[in-house]
Amino acid sequence: MSSEQFPTNLNGEYVEHTHLLSSDKVGWDKLALIYELEPAGEMPEAFTSRHTLVICLGDFQGSFQINGQWHHEQYTQGDIAIIAAGELFPRVKVDREVPLLELFLSPDTLVNAVEEIISPNIQLRSRFRLRDPLIQQMALALKTELEIAGEDSQLYADSMATALGVHLLRRYAIKDSVIKEYRGGLTPYQLRIVIEYIQANLDQRLTLAKLASLIQISPHYFASLFKQSTETSPHKYITRCRLEKAKTLLRQRDFPIAFISHEVGFKNQSHFTRIFRQHFKITPKAYRNLF
Repeated sequence: MSSEQFPTNLNGEYVEHTHLLSSDKVGWDKLALIYELEPAGEMPEAFTSRHTLVICLGDFQGSFQINGQWHHEQYTQGDIAIIAAGELFPRVKVDREVPLLELFLSPDTLVNAVEEIISPNIQLRSRFRLRDPLIQQMALALKTELEIAGEDSQLYADSMATALGVHLLRRYAIKDSVIKEYRGGLTPYQLRIVIEYIQANLDQRLTLAKLASLIQISPHYFASLFKQSTETSPHKYITRCRLEKAKTLLRQRDFPIAFISHEVGFKNQSHFTRIFRQHFKITPKAYRNLF
């Protein structure tokens, strides 16, 4: 469990955490991810400025010191802890090395994700052990996307952060935040603005917040209505547009494949090749050779 303070083992000696994967260098804005091996030992208490979700990927016993008293929990794979931003992350002891997947969201991420909340005061309820298959699924999907896509995972991470924020507010807010539901999709005018912008900027970083701002609505509101209008998520729609433009450029045979991958918004050619083959059952090079 990450902290600005160093962990120790049960004898009070420094023990280094092994970070197996981190989103620090790929430009995720809305949330951060760390996949690490938590060593057996003790973590001192610390305040956290971000909402922290810890997803257990192994079995262990965790002990928390709260108000001077130790509380013991037996964790199994899939158990989750939620520590709300601004609250004290208590002193923790872990009885064995265990893999953990950790997500960090700033309070602003939740507020900005959903502007259509009746209750203006948003606070999460900390929970030291719970089961939530949706959070677990989202965390594992983010880990997989980061492993495979690297820098090309930014839009996916933004979209997942919005969905995760809405889920946290619905399930774990101290006050029952009421999130309005919207039906009917975007208006034809709104949809045209968004699609024209996407088509003109496929080589750029397209974020959920940017697309939503074009028609002055929140990211959550936008994602919901866009899917109603197009029957697909913004992330999948943009990927499809990028691949169709790539097919056009490949047929022209004038540009190297590496250039095309960047021209349609992929920062990594190997990721572009993987996604192209996943959608069309053929590599970009083999597709070009057909013409």
